Amino acid sequence: MTQGNPYKLLIAFTLPLFVGNLFQQIYSMVDTVVVGRYVGVDALAALGAVSGFSFMVTGFAQGLGCGFAVLVSQCYGAGDKERMRRAYAMSVVLSLVVGLVISLLCFAFSMPLLRMVRTPGNIIGMANDYISIIYLGLLACIYYNLFSAILRAVGDSRSPLLFLVLSSILNVVLDLVLVLVIPLGCAGVAIATILSQAISAIIAYVYISRRFPDFRFRKEDFKFDIPLAKTLLKTGLPGAVQFSVCALGVIIVQIAINDFGSDIVAAYSIGNKIETLITQMFTALGMAISTYAGQNLGARDFNRIRQGFRACFVLTVAWAVISYLLSFVVSEPLAYVFIDSQTTDPDVIDNALLYVGTVVKFFIPLGMIFLFRTGCQGLGSGLIPMVSSITELTARAIAAFTLPIWFGYLGICYASPAAWVAAAIILPFCYVLQMRRIRRQLDRPATA
Repeated sequence: MTQGNPYKLLIAFTLPLFVGNLFQQIYSMVDTVVVGRYVGVDALAALGAVSGFSFMVTGFAQGLGCGFAVLVSQCYGAGDKERMRRAYAMSVVLSLVVGLVISLLCFAFSMPLLRMVRTPGNIIGMANDYISIIYLGLLACIYYNLFSAILRAVGDSRSPLLFLVLSSILNVVLDLVLVLVIPLGCAGVAIATILSQAISAIIAYVYISRRFPDFRFRKEDFKFDIPLAKTLLKTGLPGAVQFSVCALGVIIVQIAINDFGSDIVAAYSIGNKIETLITQMFTALGMAISTYAGQNLGARDFNRIRQGFRACFVLTVAWAVISYLLSFVVSEPLAYVFIDSQTTDPDVIDNALLYVGTVVKFFIPLGMIFLFRTGCQGLGSGLIPMVSSITELTARAIAAFTLPIWFGYLGICYASPAAWVAAAIILPFCYVLQMRRIRRQLDRPATA
């Protein structure tokens, strides 16, 4: 990432990530499809009712891994292999400690939280079965995301793709076995998700150890280094909390949706799945610019960092336009994949399409969030992603509880766009301030 044309590098790095993200979303969709078609629309609504809670912990895992990998990418760009290996070892230790605490806390409060958000009584049992297993298996998700982030930090975006493909295949097979053969319902798809991630995490760890000798641990690497741990937590925890704060916004919207009944919950869940699938390129571009920024900061090349952000901005806007047009082609066929149209109220599909048709108009602000938030995280800022996430949370909460008063379900559809616009407005200014700070930081040794 420190040499060559930024456009070519970002595209080459992003495409495997994009394909991998698609596989990840597809196997997540398979959970929903299997449940919706073979267990029933109430089971589908149950998965939708806990989507915010699921996003909270899986987003936490992704944010923690990406945050820890920031220091690894900076050390890699600077050629400091000793510190890079120690940062990797400390990331493994911190992931275990943080993961256990979050896992046990979430499991303990699972049912009270579902009652608090007014989950409909006919689906709350299935919802709790699913999310409790996800909570207990959080460590598998954390290490799966950590090892993938470490590989991306050193410029390898292809291997995580292969692990995602493997995880996807495992998840699909286990879904079918644990729902159709062994009728475990919602609990079955949760077990399938955790097992597939755990197996992929083990394979990824073995691959890193064999493929990259500089990452092979030594006994002394696990000696607790307080300054190093603080540095890792400075980028890791804000990244993790950032996702969790965004998830809290999703949960707040879910409270408003739950009052509309299980059919609307199911429709929103389907629409959200389609939106997430279409927007995976933004996620991939965000991961790419984070790695690019981190490596070039380590290499102390300010102009190259700026060139990378410009290139990623162009690519982000281009995908926003493409995905808007793509939504008109794929939304309806995808919506019908999730349920049996012969036995389900057609309003479920109509309301799902209404959601997608609303949010696609705001994909440029959404793309800007991924660009500037993860890019600034790659430059070592934990504050900017946090401020952005809090802004997004506040706007989503206000929209979710005010717009439905006048517009009903359509008001719910506008909650996410309101949050995206609010966060996207402040992020470019935050980026400019961050770049000024980086420039002063890099100029100091030159003038000393």
